[in-house]
Formats: sequence, structure tokens, C-alpha cells
Amino acid sequence: MNHDRIEKNVGLLGLLTVIAISFGGLAEIVPLYFSRQVTEPAPGVVPYTPLQLEGRDIYIREGCSNCHSQMVRPLRAETERYGHYSLAGESVYDRPFLFGSKRTGPDLARVGGRYSDEWHRLHLRNPRDLVPESNMPGYPWLEERVLDGAATPRKLRTLRRLGVPYTDEQIAAATAEVAGRTELQALVAYLQGLGLAAKSWK
Repeated sequence: MNHDRIEKNVGLLGLLTVIAISFGGLAEIVPLYFSRQVTEPAPGVVPYTPLQLEGRDIYIREGCSNCHSQMVRPLRAETERYGHYSLAGESVYDRPFLFGSKRTGPDLARVGGRYSDEWHRLHLRNPRDLVPESNMPGYPWLEERVLDGAATPRKLRTLRRLGVPYTDEQIAAATAEVAGRTELQALVAYLQGLGLAAKSWK
């Protein structure tokens, strides 16, 4: 039988397996490139401001995504706790995506506007001042480091090449918006912007 010949020939079996997986992968991935729900921003979603973008980079640098996910799954227990489930269109401007899968800490996809700026500042300095049982480390050095914004316009220009609709005016004003702000302020600005668009969804 033909399948006996295939099963006994390791090279042929491997080749046919790769071909089968490739076709299956293409059948799942290619349609997403033509789906408006995936390629266009969800209602109310706008690109990050320069300060939020710097805060996002700090969030990545400090490893926050190792303990916090940014994806509310469409399960009742999740939506009751965090709010509307996450849509693909919320992440069209994210490079890289920060969905995550580990929740040592709570999901942050909808944290924007839930707490005040001052709450976030205190929490990031020493989480146990606000949540005694927290096992999150403190980040007091963020308050001491000041941003100069020199690299921010380059980041915006790069993202514009990748499809994020930053204008020339936004790029030109980026350094001034960021310069003199602390890393703590930038990180709080990023956190306060997470999930704001979802508040208007039903």
C-alpha cells in the first residue's frame, strides 16, 4: 500500500508532514490579512502618544509583561472582572503585541482610568503600601530617571513606516512632549491609556 511506503521513508514522511502543516497554517493565517476586524483599529482606538509610547517601552524593559497579561478572554468570569473581552482591532498599533499568558498579577488590558495617577505612582514605587499582600516588586528608580526624548521621533517615524498613522506634526513635537518627564510618569501615562476605547463598547 502507498501509505506503507510513506511511513517507512522518514524523509518523505517528514516532507509530506511539513507540506500538510504549511497548508493548514496558510489556511488559518492568510484570511486574517484580509479581515477588517484584524487590520483596522477598533472603535475609539488611537495610536499611543509619544509619552505613552516611551512608557510602553519601559513596561517591556522592566518585564511587566512577564506577570501581567493584556488580553481579556471571552469568558464570563473574565468579562465580569475586567470588562469587555479583547478585540484584535485594539492591538493594530502594538509592536510587539503584549497579550501575554501568565497572570501572576491581574490582567491590565482595561486598567486605564480605573485608578488615579497618584495611585499608580504609589503602587509602582512600593506596591505593598497599597496592596499589603502583593508580591510585585517596587520600581522606585523610575522616579529618578528623566527622559530626554531624543530618540522618540525616530520611534514614531519607524512605527509610521509600519502603518501607524503618526503625522509630521506629532513627530516634530514628540521630543518636547517627552523631555523632562520621568520614566515613572511615562509608565503611568501608558497604563492610564490601556483599554479606554473599550469603555464605550456595549
